[in-house]
Amino acid sequence: MGKVRVKTFGLPEEEEKEKKKTKEKKEAKKMAKGAHGGERVVAVGPNEEEIEKVLETKPTEEGKEEPSFAKTASSTAMATKAESKGKKEKFIKKRVRSKRYQTSVQVLDKSKIYPLSEALELLSKFQKAKFDETVELHLNTVGTGVSGTVTLPHGTGKTTKIAIASDELIEEIEGGKINFDILVATPDMMPKLAKVAKILGPRGLMPNPKNGTITLNPESLIKKFEAGQISFKNEAKTPIIHLTVGKFSFGDKKLKENIDTIIEAIKPENIQKAVLKSTMSPAIKINI
Repeated sequence: MGKVRVKTFGLPEEEEKEKKKTKEKKEAKKMAKGAHGGERVVAVGPNEEEIEKVLETKPTEEGKEEPSFAKTASSTAMATKAESKGKKEKFIKKRVRSKRYQTSVQVLDKSKIYPLSEALELLSKFQKAKFDETVELHLNTVGTGVSGTVTLPHGTGKTTKIAIASDELIEEIEGGKINFDILVATPDMMPKLAKVAKILGPRGLMPNPKNGTITLNPESLIKKFEAGQISFKNEAKTPIIHLTVGKFSFGDKKLKENIDTIIEAIKPENIQKAVLKSTMSPAIKINI
């Protein structure tokens, strides 16, 4: 006969319960059919747990409510920014001066331009290092293109290694071996030196007629360098000349004679500013 459906009349509560049970059975069958019939069940929209997380709020500076997901994004952005700042600080470190420098700078008036004799006296008052410091002269010239040679009456106090260009030396340079401070060459060696110009040029070691390192008699030139001859030249793009004028142990008199000789060779009218210092000391502005 088949199934007989019995419906009860006159009992509204029982009828509602029956409808609800029937509806639940149909929904259960649909879910079962989707799970076993190859249908994909997809949950659309956030679940209750996700909704509760989104509704978690904190007050912002303006008194508004900020969702927790915004808080997470803000925290991530701040962490990324802090990490980036930390990386930059690794490369940009504040220069920390030594106690020796800080003690020395207390006796120096940075706004004053000192006569050379006073500057040398002041240099001797600075706290000294444990080694014989090199005395340096730094000049700002009126323009670029200032170059030449000069022989210091007392030398620089530094042992200078001088080499003469040869085929064997060129091979050593190509192999990365450079064991000299000055390279002199005869004119016939210059074409051969062209292939190592990219190595010597940036180091300021390429022989050049302007600094007197190209000569027909290199042995005679070496004697001049050993006697205290130095070359001076502006930096490639800036009107600055850096020179070694001796050792602190020379004393004021010898240092002054060396500096006077350099200034005479470069000519005072070519000099805008001059600074004197030793290896570890503050810089002293001097009047030329």
